[in-house]
Parts: sequence; C-alpha cells; structure tokens
Amino acid sequence: MSEAYFPVGPGLGLEENFLSLDDILMSQEKLPGRAESSLPRLAFVLGQGAGTGDSIPEGTKLEIPLWLAKGLHDSKRRIISVELPKIYKEAWRTVFSADATVVDLHKLGPYYYGFGSQLLNFDNPENPEIAQTLLQTFISRFRRIMDSSQNAYNEDTSVLVARLDELERALFQAGQKGLNDFQCWEKGQASQITASSLVQNYGKRKFTEVDG
Repeated sequence: MSEAYFPVGPGLGLEENFLSLDDILMSQEKLPGRAESSLPRLAFVLGQGAGTGDSIPEGTKLEIPLWLAKGLHDSKRRIISVELPKIYKEAWRTVFSADATVVDLHKLGPYYYGFGSQLLNFDNPENPEIAQTLLQTFISRFRRIMDSSQNAYNEDTSVLVARLDELERALFQAGQKGLNDFQCWEKGQASQITASSLVQNYGKRKFTEVDG
C-alpha cells in the first residue's frame, strides 16, 4: 500500500517551499514590527480591530506573520518596518557563540534556522552577523546530533530530540534511518541494496547529456 502523503522538504536559504508543511508552519511565526504608513483593511487580520474594513494607523506596533511581513516589506515605500526577534539579537548571538550546544532551540523557536534565514530578506545592518551565527550554530551542533543518532538503537529518543529545532530533528531522523538500515543489512534482513535518489538522478542527467 502506497503512502497517501510523501513529505516534502523545506526550502533552502531565503526561499520557502510552500509544498512543505514545515515551511507553511514556519511562515506563520510572527515578527515584531511597526506600521510606517496607514494599513487599510488589515486591522482584523492582525488582531487590531473588530471589523474587516478597519485600518491600522501609522506608528502602530504589530506582531506580523512572516508571510505577510515579506509581502508588505518594501524598502522604497516604507510600508512596515520589522524588528529582530530576541533570539537573533546581539545578546543571544553572544550566547550561541559561547556554546551553542547547550541552548534549547526548540523552546526558543522550533524553526530557528529556517526563520533566521528568512530574516535576511529584510534590510537590516545586522544581517551578516545573523547569517554567521546561523552557520556557526549549525556547525557546532551538527556532530553531536549525528553522534547521538548513531548511538541510539532501539531506544527512546524523545529526550535526545527535545532540545532540537525542526531541521535538526530531521537530521537526527535521517541518522536513525541510516543506523537502522545498516543494522538490518548487517543481520541479513535487507532485501535489496539500491542506489540513492541522488546517484540515480546524476546518472539520468549524464545519460541525457550523452544522448544530446
């Protein structure tokens, strides 16, 4: 019986993949911001009014979903301005640079890497530091995550993944699948060894180039 739903991975970098449930949920995360001009008929959407026709006055402080903030952001027209969430500000960047492995990313924001990458769409002088912190945090936590996934066979892993963000949980699950597949192969339980989709796609592309 085939699966009814095949999971779609999140987008990479600045772009979301709206076929991905993770990216859809991540785009609902809210940014602190401010209306730089009057926003007609948006008060109800942002919980600032009772009627669908109500407007948001200039200068109003807002909590804006990421998808809407990206749609309204225009550096030339100054419709809205957005602020950095606290976990991407300098104080927290200092914590991450000291020892990122002790931070509970899931408690702070389950889409730390994806949401942080999306912040780079907005004109902020701290963007280079944010990008560097995202990269270094991932690098410093990656080895421990993969080591944990390779040393937890047939046991409860809920404690191991509790502090991970959603991207890290996906990496942990990939490591677990690799471990389980290897154990099955070692015990002679693997029915067939098949090439990965990456290798298969590369082969198809080479054949296409030869035929062309």
